[in-house]
Amino acid sequence: MLFRASAKTVAVMALDGSLFLHLTDRFIHTHGYRPGTSETRSWERSIPVLAAALNDAGLGDVEVMLEYSLPLNSKRADAVLAGVHPVTGEPSYVVVELKQWSRALPHEDDPTLCHVDVYAHPVLNPVEQVRRYCEYLVNFNGAVAEHAHRVAGVAYLHNATESDVTGLREIERDGHGLLFTEQRRGAFLHHLRTRLSDSRPGAGAADELLSGVTVPSRQLMAVAAEEVRDRTQFVLLDEQQVAYRMVLNAVEKAKRGDRKEVVIVTGGPGTGKSVIALQLLGELYRRGIPALHATGSQSFTRTMRKVAGVRKREVHELFKYFNSFMTAEKNSLGALICDEAHRIRETSANRYTRAAHRTGRAQIDELIDVAHVPVFFLDEHQVVRPGEMGTVAEIEAAAGKRDIPCTVVPLDGQFRCGGSDAYLRWVVRLLGLEPGGPVGWEPDGRMQLLVADSPQEMESFLEARRTQGYGARMSAGYCWRWSPEPKPGDPLPLDIVIGDWVRPWNLRGDRSVSGAPPAALWATDPAGFGQVGCVYTAQGFEYDWSGVILGPDLVWRGDRWVTDRTASKDPVFKRSTPDADVDRLIRNTYKVLLTRGMVGTIVYSTDSETQEKLRDLSGSGRSVPVRA
Repeated sequence: MLFRASAKTVAVMALDGSLFLHLTDRFIHTHGYRPGTSETRSWERSIPVLAAALNDAGLGDVEVMLEYSLPLNSKRADAVLAGVHPVTGEPSYVVVELKQWSRALPHEDDPTLCHVDVYAHPVLNPVEQVRRYCEYLVNFNGAVAEHAHRVAGVAYLHNATESDVTGLREIERDGHGLLFTEQRRGAFLHHLRTRLSDSRPGAGAADELLSGVTVPSRQLMAVAAEEVRDRTQFVLLDEQQVAYRMVLNAVEKAKRGDRKEVVIVTGGPGTGKSVIALQLLGELYRRGIPALHATGSQSFTRTMRKVAGVRKREVHELFKYFNSFMTAEKNSLGALICDEAHRIRETSANRYTRAAHRTGRAQIDELIDVAHVPVFFLDEHQVVRPGEMGTVAEIEAAAGKRDIPCTVVPLDGQFRCGGSDAYLRWVVRLLGLEPGGPVGWEPDGRMQLLVADSPQEMESFLEARRTQGYGARMSAGYCWRWSPEPKPGDPLPLDIVIGDWVRPWNLRGDRSVSGAPPAALWATDPAGFGQVGCVYTAQGFEYDWSGVILGPDLVWRGDRWVTDRTASKDPVFKRSTPDADVDRLIRNTYKVLLTRGMVGTIVYSTDSETQEKLRDLSGSGRSVPVRA
């Protein structure tokens, strides 16, 4: 939230110009960069209209929370109005989505999407957008989790007349999503008065909402079974819902017209790619459309099979690997959902592939050929192995060779790292993946960053968090030898040695040994704590607290990072792998490890100069107490 005050105060500050200066300063402090032109234009043109409406309705004492951050993700509602219900006397909240649009038309095939002249692609109908904000708030804020009736939602298109937005209101069905235009301003004021008292201030209700305990995030792996069958556990917001609907529409068109289409969904860590993928699989499954989920990650695929097929063994068969389609019949599927598509490789052949199947055919071609609508979810900045080539350009080129239309849907809001954009930017700046150099961490109330003085301190801190009910894991750069798997009953090899602290890597294989879970389940099985994970078992997963050990393959020297390929024990780096590629992949590896935590990250470097740099940047300058 950037600002809160009574509607009277907001109106006065909007009039004298101080509100916009205050919002800009708060935005820069919170996000680390200046707001865009469209954002400031919205503040200058829409907020005064809302404030005037509230005061004209006699609701000057209603509390207005501007740019309200939804819990555990980076999305923001334009405004949340807090007050007291005029009939029940309970706290009452109205989520407001403000649009400056003067004209919008519903999508011809799907009224939850719409077309606006300034956008090249369909966007979410604001009725659907604000409805989903309401549902998400109820799902994740303890103050209203058991009181959904306290939350209402409105989209106010204050520059539009009724004829300008004909059809958008077709999907109104409940109080979580109503649409008002300037032409129906009187109805808008009346609706606000039915939800908010004109005689009681709203500050207390605002305090209650802001102090509401964030409902623990429903971890993706723990609810995959419900996702595949019921699609009720997560609410898709904004671009997520657009991506979801675009894929479903493409599948329906392909079915009706016997045609193909490629859809690419791009987004960084935690933008919800895997959640969308699972919801799509569940919906297609229920519609009777043949569809499969595929990844290049054994850990991710095996975990999906385990949790999604607990009660239905046939669900296991919905989850495949990218190299499963070498001999598949063309267009045998309605859709193929390729999750973590940045891990697509040049070919599917490996040392176990039969000679007859070693055709040299590109893996991308196999994935495109097998389905009427192949869907690729990817993040080009998560490539951590040589030979991974799942990029937008590669997929577009492969589709272009076949004259297949290709649609790219970008995601921006993110749900990992507590929804903290500031933390993700801190990580990419820290690692030199964006220009400008490392910057000091400024706490944003969403993500915690700590520096441990030793691996012992890190482990003790994480163990203390586990006793409080949090999930936690330790991971490290691939800088220590990884011994072969022990025999059943033998202790795990203590490969990671840092001073007098020794711990094993996570298991490599697909069976449990000495109480440790198989590699694919390290990130999700509670028994995974105590072994140190690597990027290949951590990638694609998340846990509440993440402990990250930076090894000697990436150290700070003077004013820059230095990568030492000789310190890496990763067997994927061959002598022929160029130094520049090794440097990029090592930095990407640490980016993956540093973005697994949902609540906080605690870091430690084995190098003293690097450790001192981390302390300086984190703002701690000292060790972290175990009970912090």
